[in-house]
Amino acid sequence: MGKTMKAAVYEKPGKITIKDVPVPEINDSEVLIKVTYTGICGTDWSIYTGKYSADKLPLIAGHEFSGTIAEIGKEAIGLSIGDRVTADINMGCGHCFYCRKGETLLCPEFSQLGIHIDGAFAEYVKVPWKQVHIIPEAMDMLEAAFIEPTSCVIHSMKALDMKAGSSIAILGSGLGSLHAAAAKQRGAAPIIVIGRNKERLELAKKLGADIVISTEEYPNPVARVKELTNGRGADYVIESVGTSETYEQAFEMLRPGGTLAAFGITGDDDFMRINPAKLVLSEKKITSSCAGVGTDWSDAITLISHGRIDPKPLFSKIMPLDKMEEALNLLQKDRSLVKIFISPVVGSEVVDL
Repeated sequence: MGKTMKAAVYEKPGKITIKDVPVPEINDSEVLIKVTYTGICGTDWSIYTGKYSADKLPLIAGHEFSGTIAEIGKEAIGLSIGDRVTADINMGCGHCFYCRKGETLLCPEFSQLGIHIDGAFAEYVKVPWKQVHIIPEAMDMLEAAFIEPTSCVIHSMKALDMKAGSSIAILGSGLGSLHAAAAKQRGAAPIIVIGRNKERLELAKKLGADIVISTEEYPNPVARVKELTNGRGADYVIESVGTSETYEQAFEMLRPGGTLAAFGITGDDDFMRINPAKLVLSEKKITSSCAGVGTDWSDAITLISHGRIDPKPLFSKIMPLDKMEEALNLLQKDRSLVKIFISPVVGSEVVDL
């Protein structure tokens, strides 16, 4: 395009600058997307604080986005200028052992848009055309910007392979509420969500939780989960907080023979203590997932567009691009807020959702 655009550039830990940068130039295998909305993820806070991807700075972060196609490379098939789209952010080399097995997330050259390479906290973002998903008419652009986190939850549920009629405990009431919605679709009962914030726990009920447990009332919720499951513990447990303490609680509230899904990301120096004898004798199983990829994205689009998962109760605010840093800090200050969307097209007003 040979033009400039506004972008929120993470210059270094603790510093974001709103500045004019060149509009990305696409090659024949890429498309340029005019951004409508980009959701703020916990990963964006980790990048801001230097906990994650500090070696990639300066960087335009932002990976949960929707927009319209502005330019198309010559190799792109099935796409048109003006299409409403989002894009799978996960990219592998395409030829290594893992990529050839369809395990893109394990590729040694794995990279994510907005985390390792420039993303969507900007007016435009470029992506490989094969990563692009067209948004159905039944889905609005805010929902489309929430496909990425929904795909992550779906990927986790697939790894868990939960059976209908099973009990599940979910630690965390942010994305944990979305896990509850997905668990309801798979026929889980009861669905127990554990969290600290009263407003978030109420949202978890709206999205599918049968029972919520406040850690203000139950600082160690293990005994309460066992009480609710006839003393056994839950058939399945999802850890969606990301601390050593909650991982250890998750293992303890899991029944013998049950499965724990590791979802929350901890720091590099955090460790989970497990007694190996207890693990062996109880035949508990642990699985893990780190992102939604491939068919997880099309499944997320199907579930949202047909109303099987309604993420809108989690949507808190829309804020303009030039308030990027303010929005990040607001999410840390007010834990009743779940999802704030940044938009380069809304002017200067903050919109409450």
